[in-house]
Amino acid sequence: MAIRQDASTGKMVDDGKPVEAPKPSGKVEMHVKVYSPFQTYFDDVAQSISGVNETGNFDILPRHHNFITLLSAGNLVIRTQTDKRTIKISRGMMHVKADQVIVFLDV
Repeated sequence: MAIRQDASTGKMVDDGKPVEAPKPSGKVEMHVKVYSPFQTYFDDVAQSISGVNETGNFDILPRHHNFITLLSAGNLVIRTQTDKRTIKISRGMMHVKADQVIVFLDV
């Protein structure tokens, strides 16, 4: 049977028997690539990335769920362990999956 979270207790169970929840990997970085058809703006590990879409500002952190969005005009902010990079964009698309963030600009 599959491991699931019990709705009433919040504990992980398998056939009604409690099990240990998987422990987070401790990873605090994700790979981020930001590029357009003619230029790569960023291609390295980062701790977070912030942007703007139709519903407002948002942040992506390591272990974020799968996510895809169209980006609105504004600033894309990438934070690494040592610095913060801001890229002014007019439009783009962001895809997040398994600690990999890909941002296509000018599409």
